[in-house]
Amino acid sequence: MNEQQFIEALKLKGIELTDKQVAQFKKYFELLVEWNDKMNLTAITDLEGVYLKHFYDSISASFYFDFSQVTSVCDVGAGAGFPSIPIKICFPHLHVTIVDSLNKRITFLNHLSEELQLENMQFVHSRAEEFGQNITYREQFDVVTARAVARLSVLAELCVPLAKQGGYFVALKAAAGAEELKDAKKALTTLGVTLKEEFSFQLPVEESERTLYVFDKIKGTPKKYPRKPGVPNKSPIQ
Repeated sequence: MNEQQFIEALKLKGIELTDKQVAQFKKYFELLVEWNDKMNLTAITDLEGVYLKHFYDSISASFYFDFSQVTSVCDVGAGAGFPSIPIKICFPHLHVTIVDSLNKRITFLNHLSEELQLENMQFVHSRAEEFGQNITYREQFDVVTARAVARLSVLAELCVPLAKQGGYFVALKAAAGAEELKDAKKALTTLGVTLKEEFSFQLPVEESERTLYVFDKIKGTPKKYPRKPGVPNKSPIQ
């Protein structure tokens, strides 16, 4: 997917990029490739791959969930900024907080944000488990997103405590989503969310399968969650 195909594909979904936004994506691609030489941000560095598998794939969440109706977004383990920064470029009003456990990635994201002139961005170097217990952030966000961080039973424990009651947890998953959802049922209920909607679709060009889950935060998350760093991954809520 080249730049023009990217612009056209988004237009078909109702997102018309301005010249400024097109330039921001171009700069994002250049910085991603440049910094990838210094640190391992992504295995995908060709232009067509980045525009399809990172930019378009990230923005696909907005085809099914209306980001224009929310203000604050927390992205857990965003790595090189996916999915929240492509979404932020398309929806500039959003206040985005990214938490990542690797300080080198936070350094990249700070630089990226300055170069793209993004406003209302916050980058926090922390383990997600500790971040979720921090009262500054806990149950403060309209939406919490994550893409390709962990299986859903683990991911829910890292993300749900950050969503405010009445807010949402939006999980971007590949083809194994249905299996993960089944395994995560107990965790989701325990943490205070219920499945609102699920969407299955294919990425254009390569036709790889994607699943998007939108969960409603219907009650407060018990204080014991998230548990200490490493525990959710070793023993997911069963």
